[in-house]
Formats: sequence, structure tokens, C-alpha cells
Amino acid sequence: MRVLIAEDDPTISVGLTRAMREAGYATDHVNTGTAADSALTAQSFDLVILDIGLPGLDGFQVLKRARERKNTTPVLILTALDGIEDRVRGLNLGADDYLVKPFSLRELDARVRALLRRAAGQSQPIVTHAKLRFDTSTRTAYLGESIMELSVREIGLLEIFLTRIGRIVSKDVITDLLFEWGEDVTSNAVEVYIHRLRKKLEPAGVIIRTIRGVGYCLNPSIDAP
Repeated sequence: MRVLIAEDDPTISVGLTRAMREAGYATDHVNTGTAADSALTAQSFDLVILDIGLPGLDGFQVLKRARERKNTTPVLILTALDGIEDRVRGLNLGADDYLVKPFSLRELDARVRALLRRAAGQSQPIVTHAKLRFDTSTRTAYLGESIMELSVREIGLLEIFLTRIGRIVSKDVITDLLFEWGEDVTSNAVEVYIHRLRKKLEPAGVIIRTIRGVGYCLNPSIDAP
């Protein structure tokens, strides 16, 4: 899962970025509204954490422009403005949720996970597939009753597939969702993580198939080579 943080306060942005990365999300940060608008035009994200008081374009303008482009990425607004009119304006422009500063990182984390579940069409935090259970609230995978030993990157990859069961996911999409800006990504990095995850999922009867020249699919309903 990939998150964009648009926040100009250095202290808040550092804390948010660290918290999101520790939670296992590929996280990118911008500190102006113009940069946020450009990022949302050029890149796909699973979630945007958007400060209202950004320099250049403010958060309301960034949100309005994104929704006018039919960008449906979930947006969580951060604001120091606690007046009801500001909250109503943000929600009317298409925000999915908001938090008023100062806020608890635990509450932010819970709201982020709830928004991601909603975007994936999941009302419950537990995703079950074959003998595999994945708890989106703790980002923990279980094989039967045993916790699976997965790296942060493997968890991110598993989450990509579990939100797209039966759909082909291209290597480019996986790269975009799994890695942050500026990371030194080797040409075979995706294949390496796919190989590692496959070995751990096979005992659960969960198969990641390769669709040659197209991408990968978690237990697809089509015959794959």
C-alpha cells in the first residue's frame, strides 16, 4: 500500500512519515499544495493524508482538483481548523475523513486502516482466503492459527494481492505501490519478493500465478501458463 503525505510542518511530517513506514506502508511526502497536485496527477496512491494549510494550493484546492479529475483515492484531511464550516467544506469537496490537530497517531492509524478497508470493499478487518487469514488492523497474516513470518515488504505485497483477488496485477503497478520515490529498485526486485512470498503462501493453498507478459494473479479463475 502506498500513502502520500502532504504536510508542510516539518515536525508533523517527519512523525507521520515515520509512523506510516513503521506500519509497513510505502510513504512519499510533499510539503506544498502544488507538489501534492502534481503527485496525484502523475502517480497512483492508496491513500492521501492531506493538510489543509499548505502553501501554494491549499488542501481544499488540491482536493477539489483531484476530484474534478475523477481521482477517487481516499483522502484523510488534517487541519488545525476545527470550525464546523471547514469540516463540512472538506467533506463536501470529497474528503473521506478528517482529523483535527493535534491528534493521536493511534487514532490516525485506525482511521487510515478503516479508509483502506472501505476502499477495498471490506467491512471487516479480517480477510480470509483459502487457509490464510490477514488482519488488516494489525497487518498480520495467519496460516491456520500460526502467525506467518513475513517481512514488511512481503506484507505489503500480500496486501496488494488480497485486495485484488483474481485480478491480474502488472509488475509496474506492484512497483508503484510497493516502493517509495527515490528507492534504488533493481530490475528483478519484484520477482525476488514474489518468489519469497510464494514459498510462504503455498502451504496455505494460496498460489500467485505468473501471467507471462502481463503480470501476476492471486489464485485466478483463468488458466495461467
